[in-house]
Amino acid sequence: MKVHVKYFASIRETIGHAHETLDTQALTLAALRAELIARGGAHAESLAPGRAVRLALNQVMSDETALLTDGAEVAFFPPVTGG
Repeated sequence: MKVHVKYFASIRETIGHAHETLDTQALTLAALRAELIARGGAHAESLAPGRAVRLALNQVMSDETALLTDGAEVAFFPPVTGG
């Protein structure tokens, strides 16, 4: 299936681009994150397990168990604080 992935803030800066469309076999956000980490390099650095990363699926905050669908929009971003 195809998914549209967006990266924000420091994750975007580390990866070097704001978005991409991927063909994936991942069924969940966790599996997609694992696929991206397996690429190595900047993806592995910014999305590594243990790093604080927030996820949204179709513009709704989601946890990693959320199921992907063809054409879904997935966003990865670091937690933010106000002040």
